[in-house]
Amino acid sequence: MRVVTNSTSTNIIAQIQALNLQQTQLQSEVSSGLRITQPSDDPAAFGRVMIDDSQSRALSQYGSNANTALQVSQATSSNLQQINSISDRIGQLATLGTGTAGASAMSAYAAEVDQLIQQTVQLGNSQLNNNYLFAGTAVNTPPYTTTTNAQGQITAVAYNGNTAQNSIPLSSTASIASGSDGATNQGLSSFMNNLITLRNALSSGNSAAVSAVQTNLSTDEDTITNAMAAQGAVQMRIQVTQAQQTSLSQSLTQLVSGETGADLPSTVVKLTQAQNAYQAAIQSAASIMQHSLLTYLPVQ
Repeated sequence: MRVVTNSTSTNIIAQIQALNLQQTQLQSEVSSGLRITQPSDDPAAFGRVMIDDSQSRALSQYGSNANTALQVSQATSSNLQQINSISDRIGQLATLGTGTAGASAMSAYAAEVDQLIQQTVQLGNSQLNNNYLFAGTAVNTPPYTTTTNAQGQITAVAYNGNTAQNSIPLSSTASIASGSDGATNQGLSSFMNNLITLRNALSSGNSAAVSAVQTNLSTDEDTITNAMAAQGAVQMRIQVTQAQQTSLSQSLTQLVSGETGADLPSTVVKLTQAQNAYQAAIQSAASIMQHSLLTYLPVQ
């Protein structure tokens, strides 16, 4: 009879411990709102959550890449727009220089062009986060260096960057080069040198030379315009990708939430049942253990 009694006590204790564990788990679900906090809670669901979480982290990195690419493109586009405005004004001054303007007017036009040359060089050497925008992949070196005369005028501009482009991953299968390309960068150098030629022609009052450089300036304007259009296309592609990534990220969040989130109304009901069962088990155990003890006490 002692064996039976010991076995019964062991079973009762095991049942109480199991009910207590169930009660603790349900309390944790209610307080945290999560039904899965460790692999043993639901191994299959936990595996799916880990896959979704890994994809979500990758999307976060690609999202950061897209933001960087968009910033580069927007900064590049902004500078190109300002250079394009300079090109528009240069076209007006060149037209005026081919007319019947007097020497003083030609000199004034030349002085304005001289200021626009310096402004264009400054824009060409613009930086974003300490990286030069129009240098290709040689982002640590100013792409446009100048030669000046004794009067401080810029007499020549050289391009010191390269024709490569940094490629930024937007997904596991797609990347984008968001900066300006080599042709644009070199085209800006040509534009700057044609401005120098125009200034010199205006300074000397040589209308024929002014007329001759207009063709080159027109080509430069096409280069700038095409570069602006290219940046617009780049930004559209990035923004479309960002919208897709946002939608996918939200879907993954919902999937993870569906796997890990507890059904609170149902969990509260289960917790109440577990608590009642636990209390009932405690009371039953106390009654059984007391009865078992009295059974084997000697009668006085």
